[in-house]
Amino acid sequence: MVQSINTKVELVINGTSYLGMPEYGQIMIGDKGFEFYNSRDAKKFIQIPWEEVEYVIASIVFKGKWIPRYALRTRKNGTYSFSSRDPKRTLRAIREHVDPEHMVRSLGVWDVTKNGVKGIWHKIRKK
Repeated sequence: MVQSINTKVELVINGTSYLGMPEYGQIMIGDKGFEFYNSRDAKKFIQIPWEEVEYVIASIVFKGKWIPRYALRTRKNGTYSFSSRDPKRTLRAIREHVDPEHMVRSLGVWDVTKNGVKGIWHKIRKK
């Protein structure tokens, strides 16, 4: 069994990790960090201390009515994507430990498309 980094657990919720293939398990938010434990294989787990979290990026759809997934961007190891049964409750629990200014929205489909068209237009104009 894996030793938890948390001494006090604030939220345990069903969730999915999108590191490679989707893996289902439990997300645990506590006083020391964010943890994900795979429900089938105890060896597959993710532990992220709060000091290591640089940004929390939420994908927000329909003006905040639906949050399909969110990501934790760390200082050294990259970005980890997750989804949970109740993402608003999960993000509120994360907000207690991460500075609210470091919780941002991801770009929407329209913004990504607009930036891509602008990039193509600038390449054409340079030639």
